[in-house]
Amino acid sequence: MIAALALAVAVAALTGHTLVNALAWLRRPATGPAEVDEPVAVLLPLRDEAERVTPCLRALLAQRGVPDLRIVVLDDGSTDGTADVVRAVAGDDPRVTLLTGVAPPPGWLGKPHACWQLATRTGPEPAVLAFVDADVVLTPYAVAAAVTELRAADAALLSPYPRIVVRTVGDRLVQPLLQWLWLTFLPLRAMERSRRPSLAAAGGQFLVVDRAGYLRAGGHAAVADKVLEDIELARAVKRAGGRIALADGSRLASCRMYDTWPQLRDGYTKSLWATFGHPTAAAAVLALLVALYVAPPLLAAGALLAGTPAVAAVAFLAYLAGVAGRVVSARATGGRAWPDALGHPVSVVVLGWLTVRSYHLRKRRRLTWRGRPVT
Repeated sequence: MIAALALAVAVAALTGHTLVNALAWLRRPATGPAEVDEPVAVLLPLRDEAERVTPCLRALLAQRGVPDLRIVVLDDGSTDGTADVVRAVAGDDPRVTLLTGVAPPPGWLGKPHACWQLATRTGPEPAVLAFVDADVVLTPYAVAAAVTELRAADAALLSPYPRIVVRTVGDRLVQPLLQWLWLTFLPLRAMERSRRPSLAAAGGQFLVVDRAGYLRAGGHAAVADKVLEDIELARAVKRAGGRIALADGSRLASCRMYDTWPQLRDGYTKSLWATFGHPTAAAAVLALLVALYVAPPLLAAGALLAGTPAVAAVAFLAYLAGVAGRVVSARATGGRAWPDALGHPVSVVVLGWLTVRSYHLRKRRRLTWRGRPVT
């Protein structure tokens, strides 16, 4: 009974923290008409995105509230005709510039190098840089709203996290954990106020930075060899004395990250080892997650079979508290709450398996992404 009570109290406390973050501390940029009076460059790195770039680029061309807008696209060694698609969609729109990327030199990974090329080949005029991935579709005032929030937060970097589109069972099990993890375990207000680089989070799908603060931090050159270049960039900004902020961007942008289970599996596998760092830290975190969110339903079932209904009831309450946390996270970030939240213990188990797979393949130097090795 004591163990069941401890689990219930711990999970309920974490769910309470999720609720506080969602209701009090999570920034929510306005979705209505907004206008900025400073030059903004939207930077779009592309590598073999011919099948996905059209909705993204059309949404960028439809942006409002940014009179001085440039859209700079980098074709990063694509072999599927991505550049041709960009030319067809952009037509003769003078706001769009298409650049041809060069292969990353030794010590650089592909994504940081593509972003750095964009940032350094855009020209000195833009005061704000907005990095957007090809799988992101923005609403008409998304860029204007994000820049407005960046300035309101007095931040050098703002990460307005998009709504993650889920369709398959794998999506629904894994993708909601992204928002749930930082809403549950990250103190958002303390993260904004603290100067500690370790207390940082960001999502590279849609990232808005003050150009001066970005360059002062070293830009993507400072994170050239980092798999999680978005989080590392946020840490670099903090080390340079800048502020960072997270925002709910679910009403500004949507993102379909992966089309198939193998893509999702490999996408998480390439980066989870970098998320946790040392394998011992990963083992400790996963053990905690299993104890808090997988053990309660198992304990409830075992207690029922053992004829101790009181213990079963308390353990089941711990399970329901975990489900409630997933529901709060989904409601706060435009995600799907029901019935997906009921499978939260399974989601944690799948996350554990993906993490083990990530360390296993990294140890054997078999991690790749988009045809390039990930070290």
